[in-house]
Amino acid sequence: MAFNIGNFSIEKPVILAPMAGVTDLPFRRLCHQHGAGLVVSEMVTSDVRLWDTNKSRMRLVHDAEVAPRSVQIAGADPVMMAQAARQNVELGAQIIDINMGCPAKKVLNKAAGSALLQNESLVQTILESVVSSVDVPVTLKIRTGWSLDQRNGLTIAKIAEQSGIQALAVHGRTRACKFKGDVEYDTIAKIKQSISIPVFANGDIQNAQQAKQVLDYTKADAVMIGRAAQGRPWIFREVNHYLEHNELLPPPSSDEVKAIVINHVKALHDFYGSYMGTRIARKHVGWYLQTLADTTPFRSQFNRIEDAQEQLDLLNEFFVS
Repeated sequence: MAFNIGNFSIEKPVILAPMAGVTDLPFRRLCHQHGAGLVVSEMVTSDVRLWDTNKSRMRLVHDAEVAPRSVQIAGADPVMMAQAARQNVELGAQIIDINMGCPAKKVLNKAAGSALLQNESLVQTILESVVSSVDVPVTLKIRTGWSLDQRNGLTIAKIAEQSGIQALAVHGRTRACKFKGDVEYDTIAKIKQSISIPVFANGDIQNAQQAKQVLDYTKADAVMIGRAAQGRPWIFREVNHYLEHNELLPPPSSDEVKAIVINHVKALHDFYGSYMGTRIARKHVGWYLQTLADTTPFRSQFNRIEDAQEQLDLLNEFFVS
């Protein structure tokens, strides 16, 4: 089930979706270790004047990345998008991913993300500008349209292919739907039939059986998994195993989950430093606890800790009890 993005061969048909505030370097590495065929960075603004912020600097660390290094950029100005693509490539990006799917208000207010779907000629100009500015593959993430009565995902997909985009991820909802309502797997299937570049199906894929059903139904080249990987990075190996053997993997043992969580928290401390690392660890541990159906007051206790070693000690106690 391998497919190519430019000259990169992706061996496993399950991809980690870019998620702002989630898919940082430690999480990308973790998901890659557990079988994600491709991991995509958090969204980086195309306004390079804003790259001096601490948040942007952390998102622009590409040298220690698992390959191929895919970096997502967002913006609405073709010249700025091209400049951002070039500078990311200079920093080590091997694939540039363009965001035209984000429904968040702060992105839409800048007429970026899924707001661009309303302007097909601007979409074409941005895609052509970015593709011609770099010598690495450029990919695109979209939704099925702006709203239920403005569904133009198929048209955008054809524009993308004509503009030189090398792969297309489709979240099967309109911008207006955000993350609610049924996913339009029919639309993803139509898009796959109408273009020859790889297509990734995204939206509400929660487990291995669903991943197989979506791939079988849409004939997409891969599934893209986002929120279902939060607190469950092993979902990638579960999907791969099910696709290869048509059987479910047993869930990870409590010892393995303990090792995954503690190593993840350590990696966050190392990457961000103690002050930021302990704070960012709180949300990731919260997601793990949801997976573990934690009903103890442990989470509120954990969230009050500001010392890195104390966090690790408390996690060790939690998994022993």
